[in-house]
Amino acid sequence: MKIVILAGGSGTRFWPRSVKERPKQFLSLTSHETMLQQTYRRYVRWLPEAEVYVVTAERYRSLTREQLPELPEERLILEPEQRDTGPCIAMTAYRFLAEGDDEVLVTMPSDHYTDEPEELIRALRKAESAAARKHTIVTLGVVPTRPETGYGYIRTSDIQSEEGLLEASSFIEKPNLGAAEELIQDPNVYWNSGIFVWKPSTIAHYMSLHQPFMWSMLTASDRSEASAYSLLPKISIDYAILEKADSIVTIPVKFKWDDVGIWTSLERIQKADSEGNIVNGQGEVHLEQTKDCIVYTDHQKTMILGVSDLIVVSTENGLLVCHKSEEQRIKTALQALNDKKEDTSE
Repeated sequence: MKIVILAGGSGTRFWPRSVKERPKQFLSLTSHETMLQQTYRRYVRWLPEAEVYVVTAERYRSLTREQLPELPEERLILEPEQRDTGPCIAMTAYRFLAEGDDEVLVTMPSDHYTDEPEELIRALRKAESAAARKHTIVTLGVVPTRPETGYGYIRTSDIQSEEGLLEASSFIEKPNLGAAEELIQDPNVYWNSGIFVWKPSTIAHYMSLHQPFMWSMLTASDRSEASAYSLLPKISIDYAILEKADSIVTIPVKFKWDDVGIWTSLERIQKADSEGNIVNGQGEVHLEQTKDCIVYTDHQKTMILGVSDLIVVSTENGLLVCHKSEEQRIKTALQALNDKKEDTSE
């Protein structure tokens, strides 16, 4: 089995710490190591280093080499440009198949957190044998502990095989709070971990079936990879394959897991002070009558007085002041800000 770590995302919900030049997978968010370093080193403690790969965008080649100097060039797969997880995983599968390698792959994000790696590895071992079957996709479904609106969900059958597998019946996009509260009451619903176990030939089968244009462009012999890649749609692997595939099974898991997708996810990982505040960064911070806030500052002296439930982040890239209830809007608000800047410059 090979581990393929996907490290090409932009992490816009962690703005202004995470920016295009250094997105969140290259930041130290949950420990002294960056998210990418933590993920890579988690798996090389378990598998031979030769079985662990990193996929990232060409623009992050130097960052990846800087943070993982032990990773040889042949195990660094570079996307010509960022086109989301659909093209990224398709390109990776094609690379392995072109080398005559159809060994089971685990494709997983670089920015997830778990403090129970042994349980994760045990689940992946179970997934490996199932994924070796023809055209079978295996997912890890995390037993939900709260009505999370920032995650996707998987609905499964209630009949478990002897191997502990459940047939996945549908994928549910990020719900609103009311829908999430209903979903977690269903014992056959799990969080979608974004961790998938499959063979390159399985990916090729579903790509040729459901994304024929994408697959034909990647495999065309008369085009360079870069020119073909630029024509591919920006589409997630969920939309490209998973919501259409007919042979998906889920392994339920209960270990502590978080996708560290938004600022408030740090509250589930880091210890707060007596007033519920989490303070990070190099800046000097003074709090008075302030409760349940997340504060990050780079070098600046910062005073926060008489507020609660705020996210306050100050870096050289910008300033964010956001009520926790609004943080899911950071991504769209940042896009609007960037669009406005482009319109002004024109």
